[in-house]
Amino acid sequence: MKVVKFGGSSVASAEQYKKAGSIILADQARKAIVVSAPGKRFDGDEKTTDLLIQLARSVQDGQYNQIFFEAVLERYYEIIEDLGLDQELKEQLEGILKELISLYGEDGERLLDALKASGEDMNARVMTAYLVSLGHQASYVSPKDAGMVVTDEPGNAQILPEAYERISKLRSLEGILVIPGFFGYSYQGNIVTFPRGGSDITGSIIAAGMDAEEYENFTDVDSVYCVSPKMVDHPCELKEITYREMRELAYSGFSVFHDEALQPVFQKGIPVRVKNTNRPEAAGTRIVLERELNGQPVIGIASDTDFCSVNITKYLMNRELGFGRRLLAILEDEGISYEHTPSGIDNLSVILRSHQLENGKEKRVIDRIEKELEVDDINIERNLAMIMVVGEGMKHTVGVASKAAQALAESGANIKMINQGSSEVSMMFGVDGASVMKAVNHLYRAYFPSNERQLNGDVK
Repeated sequence: MKVVKFGGSSVASAEQYKKAGSIILADQARKAIVVSAPGKRFDGDEKTTDLLIQLARSVQDGQYNQIFFEAVLERYYEIIEDLGLDQELKEQLEGILKELISLYGEDGERLLDALKASGEDMNARVMTAYLVSLGHQASYVSPKDAGMVVTDEPGNAQILPEAYERISKLRSLEGILVIPGFFGYSYQGNIVTFPRGGSDITGSIIAAGMDAEEYENFTDVDSVYCVSPKMVDHPCELKEITYREMRELAYSGFSVFHDEALQPVFQKGIPVRVKNTNRPEAAGTRIVLERELNGQPVIGIASDTDFCSVNITKYLMNRELGFGRRLLAILEDEGISYEHTPSGIDNLSVILRSHQLENGKEKRVIDRIEKELEVDDINIERNLAMIMVVGEGMKHTVGVASKAAQALAESGANIKMINQGSSEVSMMFGVDGASVMKAVNHLYRAYFPSNERQLNGDVK
């Protein structure tokens, strides 16, 4: 039994619906289908979720902007008409939006969550109707009925452990099950959305709960690449990658998966296959627990920008008990999470995402550090980029770090920070944001000298 998730681009139009339907029906093992909200149909188009956010923000005293309301519904109406589905479905979707606005209209935070979630919810209903129209047994299953019990944190839902046992009961249901992604229900009865990549998280949770043999994630690319095609022209495709490698790459800006999305399937050891809705015959990329290394120490390079470094100096810092704890407590008080903390004998840096110092937090943090920790100097270095070099084979290979250092030197990038985890699956380099493109390209050429050769021994 397989769980299949279709991303926004895969269900953006009637044409894409037909492709998704053919994929679902081509394999009887594809039992549970998780759908996103309709994505962009063309360059410059708006995602349905963005339209729903605009609608939510327009609601005041139970009234809403009619233009945004109709723009949302039009996305679904177009699909319904082009697929020749029952027109009563239009009235059902309009009723759903009006009911949510009526129910949550006085609570902006809850309304935003509920309307964002409706994008996936309405699309699941349309997908169910489409599969039924093709003569197949299919059922819409709401996250509540599926057992998706989550924490009551708007925009940051976390699945509760008891949900998995409830989800396992879906295996006994007949026919194809269509489940909306992106949200669950709290014990308080509220609709609560997951963070970024929410539909991927739903698919992973459903796959784990149903103990699937494989979790297929259909998107608009043939496979996962060893580096973003936005950074390097025609990069190598990856045929197989481990969860650990994918997790490291996702954290550092890989857009295929949000870094939380793989946790449920990782814990159950369920393989994930990334495939292209537009080219389902392509093999795609498998994400697994372990893989053959085949003499390739580095499998991927990822980068992300907009970091800053809070640099602190204090003589004899290393002898001061509790210094690090008190520093991190100040960040915790401000609700700031840190990324890395490289340190020396008398200095320590805390790497943060820059947006975390907005809304007056920067001044409060600096003032408290100066006053409570009595530091000799503190400054903030901005516009940093983090580059992650990832590969399970690094721990078994000599010279990986020196090759990176040479490549970065040739690119002209000034290395601000180097960090390697104890697992030796990744190395991280902090560089000036302006030099990240050149740095990534030089690293790519260093580790993948021939882009004619696919990884894992396959030839293009």
